Amino acid sequence: MHDETARARLAVFAVFALNGAGFATWAARIPDVKAGLGLTAGQLGIVLLFLSVGSLAGLPLSGRIADRIGPAATVRFGGAVWTVGLLVAALGVTVFASPTVLAVGLAAVGFGVGVWDVSMNLEGAAVERRLGRAIMPHFHAAFSAGTVASTLVAAALSWAGVSVGVHFAVGGVLIAAGMLVAVRGFLGRDGDELTPEDPGAPAPVAPRSAWLEPRTLLIGLVALVAAFTEGTANDWIAVAFVDGHGLPPWAGVLAFATFLGAMTTGRLIGTALLDRFGRVPVLRALLVMAAVGTLLVVFGSPALAYVGAAIWGLGTALGFPVGMSAAADDESRAAARVSVVATIGYAAFLAGPPLLGFLGDHHGVLRALLAVGALIVPALLVLPAVREPASAALDPESSGRIVH
Repeated sequence: MHDETARARLAVFAVFALNGAGFATWAARIPDVKAGLGLTAGQLGIVLLFLSVGSLAGLPLSGRIADRIGPAATVRFGGAVWTVGLLVAALGVTVFASPTVLAVGLAAVGFGVGVWDVSMNLEGAAVERRLGRAIMPHFHAAFSAGTVASTLVAAALSWAGVSVGVHFAVGGVLIAAGMLVAVRGFLGRDGDELTPEDPGAPAPVAPRSAWLEPRTLLIGLVALVAAFTEGTANDWIAVAFVDGHGLPPWAGVLAFATFLGAMTTGRLIGTALLDRFGRVPVLRALLVMAAVGTLLVVFGSPALAYVGAAIWGLGTALGFPVGMSAAADDESRAAARVSVVATIGYAAFLAGPPLLGFLGDHHGVLRALLAVGALIVPALLVLPAVREPASAALDPESSGRIVH
């Protein structure tokens, strides 16, 4: 492995981990925010909707921004917007005690996360192509590891009574500083890629053209279901354990950590499974596991619910990272396709919070989680869309291992 590629791989790991830590800084304190502002499940769903709207505003632009200024600068831009948004959210929870100010801050957080997310996935796909083997799930495992670490910190801070505002402000600044250091290791803009000035370079493709490609849209549907399955747990599993199983807030945060820990484990071991068996069979098995896990969370005792949270986490481990890899199979169109698939996937975060909030108001947050299982069915039907391209066919002399 070239030094530049090794350095870029470590940089991408760090940026994914910091992105996960940043996400969990907010998500792990949702029960405290809900209690502190006296929000109902429906009102919390509306507030969370602003986070999703911000993400969907940033995602369609992210591919073009990355094409123009490169992934590293795009991550810096997204991280700066995220930091400002988190600071505004901190003011909304503490100084103003205003759901409106909180929602404005979360919209900026969502925009920054959307831009940051696509650009780090583009860099990860470039590193994966250079390495010639599946590694994207490991990057997403770094994201999950970041969320686990940040969630455990949040659980300790919640137990100790540290205010949400202080947590958001200090955590946001530290994570942003780490991100600025990490992106220095990204690949150069050109790397091994052809540029438009090179003979035989592919003509630039406008990101919107990918919206007309059936395979890209089907990959987007898989990403949407995967994002909904993962995002529902991110937003609601802690609340469900508190409201549905009658546990204290810190126990709800630990349920969230259980989910994240299992998802991280699945991403660490998932690359070997993908290389050996291929994307479609592995995702099919995992999606079924996610459905079983949600049933245990909803209908099991508190102890079984924790087991269900772990199974749910394992089941969601590979859906979104595989979607990103599938969208980036053709490097000349990777930016456009990853942007489209990410936008479709993040639509789950737009529809998910109000849907779960509405169902939670009428049937309880715990029962509302059954919506996850219902959406897994269409994803199972379109899974062949994420199959490896012909160039990644099975090598008969490699014991079934997929050659990339």
